[in-house]
Amino acid sequence: MDRGVNAALLVLGEVITDIVARHTAPLAPGTDTAAVIRTVPGGAGANVACWAAHQGAPDVRLLGRVGATTAAWHQRLLTAAGVRPHLVVDPHAPTGTVISLVDAGAGAERTFLTDSGTAPRLGAADWTDAFLDGVARLHLSGYLFFTPSGRGMVDAAKWSARARGVPVSVDPASAGFLGDLGADRFLALADGVDILLPSEDEARQLTGWPDAEDAAAQLSRAFPLVVVKRGAKGALVARDGAVRARVPAFPVARTEDTTGAGDAFTGAFLAALLRGSGITDAVTEGCRAGARAVSQVGARPVRGTDGTQGVYGMDRAQGVQGVQGPDVMRGLHGTHRTDGSRRTDGTDGTDGGPC
Repeated sequence: MDRGVNAALLVLGEVITDIVARHTAPLAPGTDTAAVIRTVPGGAGANVACWAAHQGAPDVRLLGRVGATTAAWHQRLLTAAGVRPHLVVDPHAPTGTVISLVDAGAGAERTFLTDSGTAPRLGAADWTDAFLDGVARLHLSGYLFFTPSGRGMVDAAKWSARARGVPVSVDPASAGFLGDLGADRFLALADGVDILLPSEDEARQLTGWPDAEDAAAQLSRAFPLVVVKRGAKGALVARDGAVRARVPAFPVARTEDTTGAGDAFTGAFLAALLRGSGITDAVTEGCRAGARAVSQVGARPVRGTDGTQGVYGMDRAQGVQGVQGPDVMRGLHGTHRTDGSRRTDGTDGTDGGPC
């Protein structure tokens, strides 16, 4: 397989509709709190894919699961972002929704209210080894580890990648869900992964070490490469039981929204690796993208001129079903198109393969 600059990145993960509410005053229980509210596309897996494409990766693919109502909207925006989406349309559940409460008066810290919707239903039945054709790197969103169906997908994809010699990276994704699952179970499920990309809090949770450098070093005894994302403190690179590099963060004039900063880091890091960059240079690109991400509203790369996601916002005039096209999305009961029709003859109606 060609592992050069034209090789693909495949991301497995969630596609989510984000409702971002930025408020400057503390939330007032029992009454109104003024806020600026936007509806934008999100989801850790989709965000990583979009940032990788934004950073120049020429072939970025995403496998995710969405509900029928918002399928066309997400398909259109992912394609516009330079991603090749392969979306399983779920006839029984809506696309996941996350309400992100961003406190603009407290360093843009955010709190999430999560309705996972279709995201936990992505599973081994949606996988085929052909998804790895032409793929140089596979990235798994950590959210897949937190549901039985997702764990089935992780197992199927991870071992398929190992059989083909495709390196696998994982971002644990959620300190809260990681705590519920348990560190030992997560580490067992992640066995065989080549690159682990935890946040500082996640690294501590996975090891029990209070110091981030100690945690990174400990994790690098279990994984060939560990990159710990530390936000405004930059990132740590650990290998073979020791921290090998400390990469500083980039300055940010004003923090608007920290949602998706870790996804931006991961996408840019993986895009740099695909270009042939060394590890430290790739981590530097991750830090640069993370700084850009916190300087805007929303978790995807900026396309508008007002610091928001521009055309990524929900088109209320046309609705979410306003895009028609030949793209086909494999469903549980036949093959679903963005126009609502489906095929049951076992073909996908595209160019002969799932990717």
